[in-house]
Amino acid sequence: MKHLFSTRVRIVVILVLLLAVGLSVISGLTGVNLPNMLVQGVLTPIRTGVSYLTDSAQQLYNYMFRFESISAENAALKEQLAQMEDDIRQTSAIARENERLRQLLELKQSHQDFELVDGYIISWSSNDWSSTITINRGANAGLETGMCAITANGQVVGIISSVGPNYAVIKTVLDSSIEISATLSASGSTGYNGMVKGGYSSGLAGLLRMNYLPSNAVIHNNDQVVTTGSTVYPRGLILGYVMDAGYEDTGIAMYALLRPAADISSLEQVFIVTSYNNG
Repeated sequence: MKHLFSTRVRIVVILVLLLAVGLSVISGLTGVNLPNMLVQGVLTPIRTGVSYLTDSAQQLYNYMFRFESISAENAALKEQLAQMEDDIRQTSAIARENERLRQLLELKQSHQDFELVDGYIISWSSNDWSSTITINRGANAGLETGMCAITANGQVVGIISSVGPNYAVIKTVLDSSIEISATLSASGSTGYNGMVKGGYSSGLAGLLRMNYLPSNAVIHNNDQVVTTGSTVYPRGLILGYVMDAGYEDTGIAMYALLRPAADISSLEQVFIVTSYNNG
């Protein structure tokens, strides 16, 4: 047993010596320091892993910094966009106001006998037979029931039906309960008189109907219909334009369907005629 152990020791020693000699020969032939090479072989994977972790950490830092930068830039752009949209709205409102003032000036020049009070619409109401709007002017501004409401272009909006201290309700021309004396004013149709009322009750919501026209009336599409003048409506205000015409069931009179001149649903402001002279 002792002899076997000595033999093993000798073999190990011989192998170590041979390995040392071999490494020395290889080192001498290649000029490479093999111990250093072994160390480098062990350290290289470690260094690679550390380098990978360092690069990943740097990329993560860059991403987070860039994300914060982009977020801040995005917030600044949103704020600029909101400001631009607000500027556009203000510019649009100013442009609309300037256009209304221009139209109002033209209205006053063409109807110098009109006394007008302006009002902004604060609510709309409509159903199968009625159409009304409410404005922010009332008795405190000198408004009364029975006064006519028009647009800056001289288009009929309706008539005041009730008044409060600081508001007034206007029945629009679309309301079935309103009838207005009118005439066809287009060339070739002048002189045909009739009564215009809202079409809600007859299933013609959004349209007007001109009744009691002569059976021999010559009517064309787009003929203009204006007020004939009364104690309520000044003469020459625009009511609408002919879309279609036909005969009453009796056959002794004609009627015409009209497109209202005033776009009631898009109005922002109206003018109340508080005084006028039909001449």
